[in-house]
Amino acid sequence: MVDEFIQQVVDWISLAGPVSVYLIFTLIAYLENVVPPLPGDVLVAFSGYLAAEGVIGLFPIWGLTVVASVAGFMNMYWIGNKLENQISANRHDHILLRFINYDYIRIGRFWMSKYGQWVVVSNRFLAGTRSVISLTAGMSHLSMWKTVVNSLISSMLWNGLLIGAGWLIKENWQVIGSYLSTYGKLILVVIALLCAVLFYKHWRRRNKRSKKK
Repeated sequence: MVDEFIQQVVDWISLAGPVSVYLIFTLIAYLENVVPPLPGDVLVAFSGYLAAEGVIGLFPIWGLTVVASVAGFMNMYWIGNKLENQISANRHDHILLRFINYDYIRIGRFWMSKYGQWVVVSNRFLAGTRSVISLTAGMSHLSMWKTVVNSLISSMLWNGLLIGAGWLIKENWQVIGSYLSTYGKLILVVIALLCAVLFYKHWRRRNKRSKKK
């Protein structure tokens, strides 16, 4: 299903003019932060291949996708900042929670309280958690301007890697998708293990407190 979607977008882009190609990739980079299932990373890598072929400029596409990524991240930050009370008060039936499990939000807020802006800096490298990170950054009321700067740094590094990889391996750019898939699964496994450790520590602390009483 994902491969079909990517192929459809690639076919669409191949028929578009240079200006339209820039607009399409800008939209993809933005939506990838707002609609988590969107395979935006693979398509951003494809833009590197197009830059290598001279269809678009390397630095313009990097700059546009970075700005769009930050805009998408800050859009979710704004939603979290404005709807924090509503989301917390309606943990079972808020419309956003149809797309994001509240347990992930709770874990995200714990990360924010413990590591703050470091989570924002690493957000682009944490596949599958970006929407949660941006939403919980807003819910945690992290400094807006620091969040913008750190989201920018994260996007510059990650998008640079993707576009650079697509530019280097050219027509074999689709190989990046398999590596990203494996990388994403590893990240999710690591996150799951960290959550299990945190849950265990929290459970032990509660048990110790209850025994003291």
